[in-house]
Amino acid sequence: MKFIRFIHGDTVQYGVLNENTIDVIEGDIFSNWSYTDEKLPFNNVTLVAPFEPKHIIGIGANYVAKEDELDNVSQPEIPVFFFKPVSSVIGPEAEIVIPDRIEQVKFESELAIVIGKEAKNVEEEDVLDHVFGYTVTNDVTAPQFFREDGHWMVGKSFDTFTPLGPAIETELDPFQVVVKARLNGEEKQHSGTDLMIVPIRKMISYLSKVMTLSQGDVILTGSPVGAELVNAGDVIECEIKEIGVLRNTFVLAKEKVSQ
Repeated sequence: MKFIRFIHGDTVQYGVLNENTIDVIEGDIFSNWSYTDEKLPFNNVTLVAPFEPKHIIGIGANYVAKEDELDNVSQPEIPVFFFKPVSSVIGPEAEIVIPDRIEQVKFESELAIVIGKEAKNVEEEDVLDHVFGYTVTNDVTAPQFFREDGHWMVGKSFDTFTPLGPAIETELDPFQVVVKARLNGEEKQHSGTDLMIVPIRKMISYLSKVMTLSQGDVILTGSPVGAELVNAGDVIECEIKEIGVLRNTFVLAKEKVSQ
């Protein structure tokens, strides 16, 4: 089932996407929702981020280029996790703003996991019981703001740096999908999630033993090899076929202000 969030008229609503038609719903998508009698053509709405996350947690350097490289990579004792602010979230087609004082940022196409049930001290075999669904994200990064001692927060935290969408897919096998990215129509990333260094179950289990994961938290599972710096005017399409395409355009901050 594909949950989307959209603007129709002046109202933000939720719906279930069925090919080119939206079945409008009401209530809480995580627990208690129902269909209304309203159906809308998909082309008549403006998509926004499919939900409003409670917390955003990312992981760094989590893919190898080829399967045989996994044999030569050790599991990190402490994986490199980081937080991103919820103010960085935007939806499909929204502009990604390159901050003042720099000319480029980096795209990072990723599978994002949406937590549906509180998770604390969860074992790996039980992790998926706490997952609501999956969406696509672009973990936009400004490495110019990284510190040499490994402090990433500023470079990950600018407004517009976490596009999410286009939908939350609840019926997905996260171990059998391919994460892609196209920059101005040219494919740059194409990797199965089996190339993750820290796999999904281990990732969520580890986090649940550090902190309580709450309903509405989103976990960004890392970006495949191939991410690169981009410029204003570039168009990035992050895709997981079973979920959809997350498309955004990059603009300079001064251009955004002048609009």
